[in-house]
Amino acid sequence: MPIQHKTETASPVCESVSNSKKNSLIRIKSEELFQLRREIEIEHAGRIYRLQLTQSNKMILTA
Repeated sequence: MPIQHKTETASPVCESVSNSKKNSLIRIKSEELFQLRREIEIEHAGRIYRLQLTQSNKMILTA
């Protein structure tokens, strides 16, 4: 399911880390990304990647 971003209002899920638009970063809370799951799939450049939470609460990204 794709993540939708609203441009007119700031989302509590994402926040700008830097004030400079050119060098700004987007921060996404992992709790919002995983939504009570231990594993999610991310589609990038036609490939599917799997992001998993380990038992020690670390993240592993695999192709």
